[in-house]
Amino acid sequence: MKEPAVAVIGIGATGAVVAASLLARDPETMLVVRRAEQRDEIRKNGITITGEFDCHVQVKNLFDNVSQIKELNPDFIFICTKTFHLLPVLDSLREVAGPQTGIVSAHNGLGTEDVIAGLFGAQRAFRMSLNFGASLKGACAAHVNFFNRPNHLGALAPENREMGLRAAELFSKGGLDTQFVEDIKLQVWKKMILKCTMASICAVTNKTIREALELAATREIAEGCFAEILAVAKARGYDLGENYLTQAMAYLEKVGVHKDSMCVDIANRTQTEIDFLGGKVVEYGRQAGIPTPYYVTMTNLVRAMEHDYLR
Repeated sequence: MKEPAVAVIGIGATGAVVAASLLARDPETMLVVRRAEQRDEIRKNGITITGEFDCHVQVKNLFDNVSQIKELNPDFIFICTKTFHLLPVLDSLREVAGPQTGIVSAHNGLGTEDVIAGLFGAQRAFRMSLNFGASLKGACAAHVNFFNRPNHLGALAPENREMGLRAAELFSKGGLDTQFVEDIKLQVWKKMILKCTMASICAVTNKTIREALELAATREIAEGCFAEILAVAKARGYDLGENYLTQAMAYLEKVGVHKDSMCVDIANRTQTEIDFLGGKVVEYGRQAGIPTPYYVTMTNLVRAMEHDYLR
Protein backbone atom coordinates (compact mmCIF):
# COMPACT_ATOMS: atom_id res chain seq x y z
CA MET A 1 0.00 0.00 0.00
CA LYS A 2 1.32 3.45 -0.95
CA GLU A 3 2.41 5.61 1.94
CA PRO A 4 0.04 8.58 2.41
CA ALA A 5 1.24 11.99 1.19
CA VAL A 6 0.98 14.47 4.06
CA ALA A 7 1.06 18.25 4.44
CA VAL A 8 1.29 20.36 7.60
CA ILE A 9 0.05 23.96 7.69
CA GLY A 10 1.32 26.17 10.51
CA ILE A 11 4.69 25.64 12.19
CA GLY A 12 4.35 27.15 15.62
CA ALA A 13 5.19 25.14 18.73
CA THR A 14 2.49 22.52 18.12
CA GLY A 15 3.00 22.45 14.37
CA ALA A 16 6.75 21.98 14.75
CA VAL A 17 6.24 18.87 16.89
CA VAL A 18 3.58 17.47 14.57
CA ALA A 19 5.72 18.16 11.50
CA ALA A 20 8.88 16.70 13.05
CA SER A 21 7.10 13.46 13.88
CA LEU A 22 5.72 13.12 10.37
CA LEU A 23 9.08 14.02 8.81
CA ALA A 24 10.83 11.42 10.97
CA ARG A 25 8.65 8.83 9.27
CA ASP A 26 8.59 10.37 5.77
CA PRO A 27 11.08 13.03 4.57
CA GLU A 28 8.65 13.87 1.74
CA THR A 29 6.20 15.47 4.20
CA MET A 30 5.14 18.93 2.98
CA LEU A 31 5.27 22.03 5.19
CA VAL A 32 3.49 25.33 4.52
CA VAL A 33 5.21 28.23 6.31
CA ARG A 34 4.12 31.78 5.53
CA ARG A 35 6.93 33.81 7.11
CA ALA A 36 10.00 34.08 4.87
CA GLU A 37 12.43 34.35 7.81
CA GLN A 38 11.08 31.16 9.37
CA ARG A 39 11.24 29.33 6.05
CA ASP A 40 14.87 30.35 5.64
CA GLU A 41 15.72 29.08 9.13
CA ILE A 42 13.94 25.78 8.58
CA ARG A 43 15.50 25.30 5.17
CA LYS A 44 18.95 25.90 6.66
CA ASN A 45 18.68 24.12 10.01
CA GLY A 46 15.72 21.76 9.79
CA ILE A 47 13.45 21.36 12.85
CA THR A 48 14.71 20.43 16.30
CA ILE A 49 12.43 19.15 19.06
CA THR A 50 13.69 18.62 22.62
CA GLY A 51 12.18 17.46 25.89
CA GLU A 52 9.62 14.67 26.25
CA PHE A 53 9.72 14.13 22.48
CA ASP A 54 13.19 14.48 21.03
CA CYS A 55 14.20 14.55 17.36
CA HIS A 56 15.92 16.54 14.63
CA VAL A 57 14.73 16.45 11.01
CA GLN A 58 15.59 18.16 7.75
CA VAL A 59 12.86 19.58 5.53
CA LYS A 60 12.77 18.91 1.81
CA ASN A 61 9.33 20.14 0.73
CA LEU A 62 8.84 23.66 2.08
CA PHE A 63 6.22 26.03 0.66
CA ASP A 64 5.05 29.56 1.37
CA ASN A 65 1.49 29.17 0.07
CA VAL A 66 -1.19 26.54 0.44
CA SER A 67 -1.89 26.60 -3.30
CA GLN A 68 1.60 25.21 -4.00
CA ILE A 69 0.77 21.79 -2.54
CA LYS A 70 -2.14 21.16 -4.92
CA GLU A 71 -0.11 19.31 -7.55
CA LEU A 72 1.37 17.01 -4.88
CA ASN A 73 -2.15 15.79 -4.04
CA PRO A 74 -1.83 15.22 -0.26
CA ASP A 75 -3.90 12.45 1.30
CA PHE A 76 -3.95 14.26 4.66
CA ILE A 77 -3.62 17.95 5.49
CA PHE A 78 -2.92 18.68 9.16
CA ILE A 79 -3.84 22.22 10.23
CA CYS A 80 -1.79 23.40 13.21
CA THR A 81 -2.42 27.14 13.03
CA LYS A 82 -4.02 29.26 15.72
CA THR A 83 -7.78 28.75 15.72
CA PHE A 84 -8.46 32.28 14.46
CA HIS A 85 -6.61 31.37 11.24
CA LEU A 86 -8.73 28.25 10.66
CA LEU A 87 -11.38 29.81 8.41
CA PRO A 88 -8.89 31.61 6.11
CA VAL A 89 -6.85 28.38 5.79
CA LEU A 90 -9.93 26.33 4.98
CA ASP A 91 -10.97 28.90 2.40
CA SER A 92 -7.56 28.56 0.73
CA LEU A 93 -7.95 24.77 0.71
CA ARG A 94 -11.12 24.83 -1.40
CA GLU A 95 -9.06 24.70 -4.60
CA VAL A 96 -6.31 22.49 -3.14
CA ALA A 97 -7.82 19.56 -1.28
CA GLY A 98 -8.90 16.68 -3.49
CA PRO A 99 -12.24 14.88 -3.02
CA GLN A 100 -10.54 12.15 -0.92
CA THR A 101 -8.22 14.42 1.10
CA GLY A 102 -8.61 14.14 4.87
CA ILE A 103 -8.47 17.52 6.61
CA VAL A 104 -7.31 17.20 10.20
CA SER A 105 -7.70 19.84 12.90
CA ALA A 106 -4.81 19.69 15.37
CA HIS A 107 -5.98 22.77 17.26
CA ASN A 108 -6.70 23.55 20.86
CA GLY A 109 -10.34 24.48 21.15
CA LEU A 110 -13.91 23.29 20.86
CA GLY A 111 -15.70 22.73 17.59
CA THR A 112 -12.85 23.16 15.10
CA GLU A 113 -13.68 19.82 13.49
CA ASP A 114 -17.26 21.02 13.01
CA VAL A 115 -16.01 24.04 11.09
CA ILE A 116 -14.17 21.68 8.71
CA ALA A 117 -17.24 19.47 8.38
CA GLY A 118 -19.44 22.48 7.67
CA LEU A 119 -17.29 23.52 4.72
CA PHE A 120 -16.03 20.20 3.36
CA GLY A 121 -18.46 17.62 4.74
CA ALA A 122 -18.11 15.26 7.71
CA GLN A 123 -16.56 12.60 5.47
CA ARG A 124 -13.50 14.84 5.00
CA ALA A 125 -13.13 15.96 8.63
CA PHE A 126 -10.77 14.53 11.25
CA ARG A 127 -9.68 15.81 14.65
CA MET A 128 -6.63 15.33 16.87
CA SER A 129 -6.54 15.86 20.61
CA LEU A 130 -2.91 16.52 21.45
CA ASN A 131 -1.79 15.52 24.93
CA PHE A 132 1.54 17.34 24.97
CA GLY A 133 2.52 20.88 25.80
CA ALA A 134 5.18 22.61 23.70
CA SER A 135 6.87 25.99 23.57
CA LEU A 136 8.84 27.62 20.78
CA LYS A 137 12.57 28.00 21.32
CA GLY A 138 13.28 29.69 17.99
CA ALA A 139 12.06 29.82 14.40
CA CYS A 140 12.77 26.13 13.88
CA ALA A 141 12.95 24.68 17.41
CA ALA A 142 10.43 23.67 20.06
CA HIS A 143 10.57 22.07 23.50
CA VAL A 144 7.97 19.53 24.64
CA ASN A 145 7.37 20.30 28.30
CA PHE A 146 5.18 17.25 28.93
CA PHE A 147 3.59 14.41 26.94
CA ASN A 148 0.85 12.30 28.49
CA ARG A 149 0.83 9.52 25.93
CA PRO A 150 -0.98 8.86 23.70
CA ASN A 151 -2.46 11.62 21.54
CA HIS A 152 -5.89 10.82 20.16
CA LEU A 153 -7.16 11.04 16.59
CA GLY A 154 -10.60 10.34 15.20
CA ALA A 155 -12.87 10.69 12.20
CA LEU A 156 -16.21 12.47 12.18
CA ALA A 157 -17.65 9.96 9.71
CA PRO A 158 -17.66 6.33 10.98
CA GLU A 159 -16.89 5.02 7.50
CA ASN A 160 -13.49 6.77 7.68
CA ARG A 161 -12.26 4.52 10.49
CA GLU A 162 -9.58 2.84 8.35
CA MET A 163 -8.34 6.19 7.10
CA GLY A 164 -8.19 7.45 10.67
CA LEU A 165 -6.23 4.40 11.78
CA ARG A 166 -3.67 5.11 9.05
CA ALA A 167 -3.37 8.74 10.12
CA ALA A 168 -2.75 7.79 13.76
CA GLU A 169 -0.18 5.24 12.66
CA LEU A 170 1.79 7.93 10.84
CA PHE A 171 2.52 9.66 14.14
CA SER A 172 3.24 6.54 16.13
CA LYS A 173 5.77 5.45 13.52
CA GLY A 174 7.40 8.86 13.87
CA GLY A 175 7.71 8.50 17.66
CA LEU A 176 4.70 10.61 18.67
CA ASP A 177 2.40 7.95 20.14
CA THR A 178 -1.11 8.46 18.78
CA GLN A 179 -4.20 6.29 19.17
CA PHE A 180 -7.27 6.20 16.94
CA VAL A 181 -10.49 6.56 18.93
CA GLU A 182 -14.08 5.96 17.86
CA ASP A 183 -15.44 9.12 19.55
CA ILE A 184 -12.87 11.87 19.18
CA LYS A 185 -15.21 14.52 20.57
CA LEU A 186 -15.21 12.74 23.93
CA GLN A 187 -11.42 13.08 24.08
CA VAL A 188 -11.64 16.72 23.01
CA TRP A 189 -14.09 17.49 25.81
CA LYS A 190 -11.93 15.68 28.36
CA LYS A 191 -9.01 17.92 27.50
CA MET A 192 -10.85 21.15 26.75
CA ILE A 193 -12.71 21.21 30.05
CA LEU A 194 -9.31 21.84 31.61
CA LYS A 195 -7.91 24.06 28.86
CA CYS A 196 -11.00 26.25 28.50
CA THR A 197 -11.20 26.80 32.26
CA MET A 198 -7.58 27.52 33.08
CA ALA A 199 -6.55 29.45 29.96
CA SER A 200 -8.53 32.60 30.68
CA ILE A 201 -7.87 32.52 34.45
CA CYS A 202 -4.12 32.23 33.89
CA ALA A 203 -4.15 34.85 31.14
CA VAL A 204 -6.01 37.46 33.20
CA THR A 205 -3.95 36.88 36.37
CA ASN A 206 -0.60 36.00 34.70
CA LYS A 207 -0.27 32.92 36.89
CA THR A 208 0.81 29.37 36.19
CA ILE A 209 -1.92 26.74 36.38
CA ARG A 210 -0.62 25.55 39.75
CA GLU A 211 -0.48 29.10 41.16
CA ALA A 212 -4.05 29.75 40.02
CA LEU A 213 -5.27 26.57 41.72
CA GLU A 214 -3.35 27.18 44.94
CA LEU A 215 -4.71 30.72 45.46
CA ALA A 216 -8.15 30.59 47.06
CA ALA A 217 -9.51 33.51 45.02
CA THR A 218 -8.68 32.02 41.62
CA ARG A 219 -9.44 28.46 42.76
CA GLU A 220 -13.01 29.55 43.49
CA ILE A 221 -13.33 30.94 39.97
CA ALA A 222 -11.90 27.71 38.51
CA GLU A 223 -14.38 25.60 40.47
CA GLY A 224 -17.24 27.74 39.22
CA CYS A 225 -16.00 27.41 35.64
CA PHE A 226 -15.60 23.65 35.99
CA ALA A 227 -19.19 23.27 37.18
CA GLU A 228 -20.46 25.29 34.23
CA ILE A 229 -18.48 23.53 31.51
CA LEU A 230 -19.30 20.07 32.87
CA ALA A 231 -22.99 20.98 32.66
CA VAL A 232 -22.53 22.24 29.09
CA ALA A 233 -20.66 19.08 28.09
CA LYS A 234 -23.42 16.92 29.59
CA ALA A 235 -26.04 18.86 27.64
CA ARG A 236 -24.12 18.08 24.44
CA GLY A 237 -24.10 14.36 25.23
CA TYR A 238 -20.85 14.01 27.17
CA ASP A 239 -21.44 13.23 30.84
CA LEU A 240 -17.92 12.62 32.14
CA GLY A 241 -19.02 11.22 35.49
CA GLU A 242 -18.39 12.04 39.14
CA ASN A 243 -14.73 11.04 39.19
CA TYR A 244 -13.66 13.11 36.18
CA LEU A 245 -12.92 16.32 38.06
CA THR A 246 -10.84 14.55 40.73
CA GLN A 247 -8.72 12.93 38.04
CA ALA A 248 -8.54 16.19 36.09
CA MET A 249 -7.29 18.17 39.08
CA ALA A 250 -4.58 15.57 39.70
CA TYR A 251 -3.56 15.97 36.06
CA LEU A 252 -3.42 19.76 36.37
CA GLU A 253 -1.30 19.55 39.50
CA LYS A 254 1.16 17.40 37.54
CA VAL A 255 1.52 19.70 34.51
CA GLY A 256 0.59 22.98 36.16
CA VAL A 257 4.08 24.40 36.69
CA HIS A 258 3.80 26.05 33.25
CA LYS A 259 1.80 29.06 32.14
CA ASP A 260 -0.96 28.50 29.63
CA SER A 261 -0.21 29.60 26.07
CA MET A 262 -2.83 32.32 26.38
CA CYS A 263 -0.56 34.01 28.92
CA VAL A 264 2.08 34.21 26.21
CA ASP A 265 -0.45 35.67 23.76
CA ILE A 266 -1.44 38.39 26.22
CA ALA A 267 2.19 39.13 27.12
CA ASN A 268 3.09 39.39 23.43
CA ARG A 269 0.00 41.49 22.71
CA THR A 270 -1.21 39.08 20.05
CA GLN A 271 -4.65 37.69 19.33
CA THR A 272 -5.77 34.90 21.66
CA GLU A 273 -7.83 31.80 20.90
CA ILE A 274 -10.57 32.77 23.33
CA ASP A 275 -13.35 32.40 20.74
CA PHE A 276 -12.79 28.63 20.45
CA LEU A 277 -12.12 28.21 24.18
CA GLY A 278 -14.24 30.11 26.70
CA GLY A 279 -16.21 31.68 23.89
CA LYS A 280 -17.43 28.28 22.68
CA VAL A 281 -18.49 27.27 26.19
CA VAL A 282 -20.58 30.45 26.43
CA GLU A 283 -22.03 29.82 22.94
CA TYR A 284 -22.90 26.19 23.68
CA GLY A 285 -24.35 27.15 27.06
CA ARG A 286 -26.68 29.69 25.48
CA GLN A 287 -27.80 27.15 22.88
CA ALA A 288 -28.67 24.70 25.67
CA GLY A 289 -30.21 27.30 27.99
CA ILE A 290 -27.47 26.77 30.61
CA PRO A 291 -26.23 29.90 32.43
CA THR A 292 -22.43 30.31 32.43
CA PRO A 293 -21.76 33.49 34.43
CA TYR A 294 -18.20 32.52 35.41
CA TYR A 295 -17.33 31.73 31.80
CA VAL A 296 -19.03 34.88 30.48
CA THR A 297 -16.98 36.98 32.91
CA MET A 298 -13.60 35.36 32.21
CA THR A 299 -14.17 35.26 28.45
CA ASN A 300 -15.14 38.92 28.31
CA LEU A 301 -12.18 39.93 30.48
CA VAL A 302 -9.81 38.30 27.98
CA ARG A 303 -11.62 39.98 25.09
CA ALA A 304 -11.38 43.33 26.86
CA MET A 305 -7.61 42.90 27.34
CA GLU A 306 -7.26 41.97 23.67
CA HIS A 307 -9.28 44.97 22.62
CA ASP A 308 -6.92 47.37 24.36
CA TYR A 309 -3.92 46.36 22.27
CA LEU A 310 -5.46 44.94 19.07
CA ARG A 311 -7.51 48.03 18.23
